[in-house]
Amino acid sequence: MYSTLSYALSAGLSLTLLLPLTGSRSSAPTLAVAPATKPVQGAQPDPGVIAQFGLLDNAKLQSYIDQRGMQMGKISDRPADVKGFTVVDSPIINAFATPDGHVYFTRGILAYFNNEAQFSGVLGHEIGHITARHGQKQQTRSTIANGALILGSILSKRVASIAQPASQVVGIGLLKYGRDDENESDKLGVKYSSKIGYDPASMADFFLTLARTEQSSGAATVPTFLSSHPNSADRYTNVKKLALQAEQQAGRQLAVNRDQYLRMIEGLPYGDNPREGYIENSVFYHPDLKFQFPVPQGWKSQNSPSQFQMAEPNGKAVMVLLPAGNKGLDETAQALAEQLKLQNAQAQKTTVNGFPAVVIQGDQVGQDQQTGQQGITASTLSYLIQDGQTVYALVGLCGPGTLNTYGGTFQSVAQGFKRLTDANKLNKQPERVRIKTAKAGQTLASALAANGIPSKRYEEMAILNGMKTTDKMTAGMLFKVVGK
Repeated sequence: MYSTLSYALSAGLSLTLLLPLTGSRSSAPTLAVAPATKPVQGAQPDPGVIAQFGLLDNAKLQSYIDQRGMQMGKISDRPADVKGFTVVDSPIINAFATPDGHVYFTRGILAYFNNEAQFSGVLGHEIGHITARHGQKQQTRSTIANGALILGSILSKRVASIAQPASQVVGIGLLKYGRDDENESDKLGVKYSSKIGYDPASMADFFLTLARTEQSSGAATVPTFLSSHPNSADRYTNVKKLALQAEQQAGRQLAVNRDQYLRMIEGLPYGDNPREGYIENSVFYHPDLKFQFPVPQGWKSQNSPSQFQMAEPNGKAVMVLLPAGNKGLDETAQALAEQLKLQNAQAQKTTVNGFPAVVIQGDQVGQDQQTGQQGITASTLSYLIQDGQTVYALVGLCGPGTLNTYGGTFQSVAQGFKRLTDANKLNKQPERVRIKTAKAGQTLASALAANGIPSKRYEEMAILNGMKTTDKMTAGMLFKVVGK
């Protein structure tokens, strides 16, 4: 498999890098596990999406979403258009449908649902985008499939329209729909969720939860669902009205299923998963792959299952780490120089903290985005570092003639790559959703206190539960907390 990375610097520079990824984790460690062959379009998740987010290893949740998705797809207006459903391993709060008929839920959004009806409403909304063929009307394929994270700080005007800023956690572009498309999908979401027996009013309630996460600085993640699905005060009211009509037409009590849903998400990872890499005190640690290296002070960064990126705040330099296969240093160095289209490339063998390595320096030759003329588009300093059978590439890129300014930074990052041995860093675990039972007379705040949640996280937990901290709870009522 291959990972294609595209970067655009503020100076109009671009880098497209194609490097072979290693195989499964059992044979050699990688930052991502990608399918061995490209699946049938739509029926299986897009490899680009999985390279970006990773799959969530939770058979129970995946089975549930498959069942509900297929059930809803069958009663939709275009059953043949609805192809598949996947839970991806991302803390961002989002759900999206791609024009090939696939619906994706992040674990982040699953953590914030508080009943099956809320999930069903969002599922219906996304299936609505598919059956109404909103993506196809835009005559574009989801930019998610590019599989490339682009840091907001280094976006050129050319690509700014298809990417989210780094401050919104996710750096890939999502299809954005207009008000008419959103309203149509809301109507279809109400129609489809009520048709399979769920109370569609819960979808409107979830809009309020999303709005609260956006407004609250204490929330763990930002709801990119709202950025790719423009929200308004009218949508809540409109969906409530549509839901009331659907309930009247159903002529029966429609299901909410709060307890069933909460028990199903017990143990779901919450927030960033440090096992896949995390930054602490300007050092990037990867517990599973057992390495670490420094992150330049003030540089912005993004991590995904397939690569780690960092950029100078003004977009004048970028550095990326990714697996570069297991072909050995010499062959990989030659391939890297060719793929970067380096002119006068110089390669030298060295060692980095005991790891065999090759350092490559040269000028990248290509077409200038602004003038259209061929010439030197970037200066590069890259390190290939061999850890066992795996070769990692640390590729540094800066403007032509600026390597004297940024080369020292690239070098210090690469030379700081070393084995992670600190047990505290190696054993860092993600937080998880834990389901607790309330006692009679407790408010949410007192129940949180009784379960050891610090007061500074009360509002975050209230939003997670779709409640207020002052809400009274009944004996036996289930609620969420977050812990190790």
